[in-house]
Amino acid sequence: MSLDVDVRLDRESFSLHVAMAAAPGEVLAVLGPNGAGKSTLLGILSGLLRPDAGHVRVSDHTVTDVEGGVFVPAHRRGVGLLAQQALLFPHMTAEANVAFGPRARGVPKREAEARARALLADVLPDVPGLPGRKPAQLSGGQQQRVALARAIAPEPDLLLLDEPLAALDVDAAPAMRSLLRRVIRDGKQTAVLVTHSALDALVLADRVVVLGRGRVVEQGPTRDVLGRPRSAFTARIAGLDLIPGVHEAGALRASDGTVIAGRDGEAGEPIGTGDPAVAVFPPSAVAVYADEPHGSPRNVLPVRLASIEPRGDIVRLRAAPRDGGPEWLDGLAADVTPAAVADLAVEPGCPLWFTVKATEVEIHPAG
Repeated sequence: MSLDVDVRLDRESFSLHVAMAAAPGEVLAVLGPNGAGKSTLLGILSGLLRPDAGHVRVSDHTVTDVEGGVFVPAHRRGVGLLAQQALLFPHMTAEANVAFGPRARGVPKREAEARARALLADVLPDVPGLPGRKPAQLSGGQQQRVALARAIAPEPDLLLLDEPLAALDVDAAPAMRSLLRRVIRDGKQTAVLVTHSALDALVLADRVVVLGRGRVVEQGPTRDVLGRPRSAFTARIAGLDLIPGVHEAGALRASDGTVIAGRDGEAGEPIGTGDPAVAVFPPSAVAVYADEPHGSPRNVLPVRLASIEPRGDIVRLRAAPRDGGPEWLDGLAADVTPAAVADLAVEPGCPLWFTVKATEVEIHPAG
């Protein structure tokens, strides 16, 4: 089933205006910082919120059309929801929870129960007596799998996934992510995934929409958006550094006049001189010095060390501006080895120099 959305909702302190679409069987990830409008958008799609203008169409069914006076209530939209918390009915067995949706849509009891048992065997094949267990008898990860079965049991036209892995521990999340991918792909399910995780988007989504302050700031194929981000938020979740500015020949000029040497990205639309642009590079490309470096041409950025973040075999050094320094330095990261951190002998608050070669910097149009 396809999805076509163009809605506007206005509140005193917030305005949402989003247009987006998903093809049949496509998974669309919605990313954005807190307050960007992700939850509001899900509320509109699910029928829990009425927009002030616009429409929502699922396949050939219009479920919201403000001008036409159409507003299909949530329970009749054919929309399934999987949220952070499983939210299973505590007094019902796993089988009864999963059968609830089909029964509510008029499916005969025996058929609904048979479908529930088949789905439970698919999502949790190694749990004896699962259909008869109540939620209190299941772990958090098992409950979330039952919730997935419940969400798809009514065969919804649209599946909404609201941070479905956020509440799971590090052991349960990878298995649940793989299960979600298989279930969604096998069922050719059209879905909207709200997430803060680049990994979730890369594994599950075909395309990405990034919201900022209630507007779409980036959208496109998942690997393109996360590989060539145009906003600071997208760069952060993609694990990349980003500096905003305007385009110059073979460089970017930041707001304070600093020139960042780089190369124009190979994909996307061409950038004209003076056009808004961003310089993007991975933290692994950043070298760190305690004293100002000299020698071969490179981008040299004076920063203050904000934090030291261990990340497995590497250590991420997070930067902040020095006194009077430009704000765009805030949050830049460098990935170095523990031995390099020991050699630097620094702690948060110390001055450092981040350097990155021009060949490691890609320049793209800004979002």
